[in-house]
Formats: sequence, C-alpha cells, structure tokens
Amino acid sequence: MSARAELHGDELIARRHLPAPPTRVWTAFTTPAGVAAFWGGTHATVPPGSVTVDLRAGGEFALDTRAPGGATRRLRFVYVRVDPPRELVFDEPVTGLRTTVTLRPAGDGTDLTVHQRRLPPELRTARAAGGLASILDALATHLSDEGDSRAADDPA
Repeated sequence: MSARAELHGDELIARRHLPAPPTRVWTAFTTPAGVAAFWGGTHATVPPGSVTVDLRAGGEFALDTRAPGGATRRLRFVYVRVDPPRELVFDEPVTGLRTTVTLRPAGDGTDLTVHQRRLPPELRTARAAGGLASILDALATHLSDEGDSRAADDPA
C-alpha cells in the first residue's frame, strides 16, 4: 500500500498505514536519525548531521534537504503542539504553513495522517502532493527496514 495525498485549495492531506506501532512512528518523526532516514522521500536526501530537534511547544526542528543535483535547502519548523505518541503540530514560520501529524493505532501498525494547511501557492500542486506521498512511503520503508533489522538482532 502506498500513501494517498489529496489537494483541496490551500490544504494537502496525506494518509498512509505504517507497519509499526505509534511509538516507533513517533520516534521517526521526533529524532534526528529518524527524520534523516525518511524526510527527503524520493526527491532529496537529508544529511543526518543537519537535523536538529527541540521537541517541545515553542521548540523548533530544522533540517537540510539535498536535491540530486546537489542544491541544498534549509527547512525550519516551530512546534505548536507535542502530544506523544498521538499528535505533532508545527508551523513553517516564513510561509505560515501549518502541519498536523496524527498517529492512530490500527491493527498491526499505525494509521498516519499528515494535514497541511495554509499552503503557499507554489505548494498547491500535484507535484507537492506526490512529494508528500513519497515522504510517507519512505517512512514506511524505513520502519519496515528497521523492524527487519530488529528481528534479525533478536535471537528468540
């Protein structure tokens, strides 16, 4: 299953079932190593050393994305709400974009919804929707790979 992303005016909503419990998904969204592992999706990489996380309301996280051609862009967000392991809300201070990440236990994993509001005009595109979907698919791959390596390390 892959992520679904829907664009509605200045809002973008993406959904994905993930093969991990909410606590593992939360860790991926809130630790430098976790963010670096999936944030770029298929269109960029995130150097692990570029990620900073101050996980509290009013704290910020930031990261660099590096495009295949080498162009690097710094992204910065400010946390509005931190409710582990259920919800993260953060704003991009330059554009006012607000992102809400919601995690819900579901069967053998987690149902994830990413809802972005107040999208600037340049992000109201099918390409932006596809980019967000690819990030969530990269997160699913990261969690699956991480689970596989944990199983391999468990002698039971």
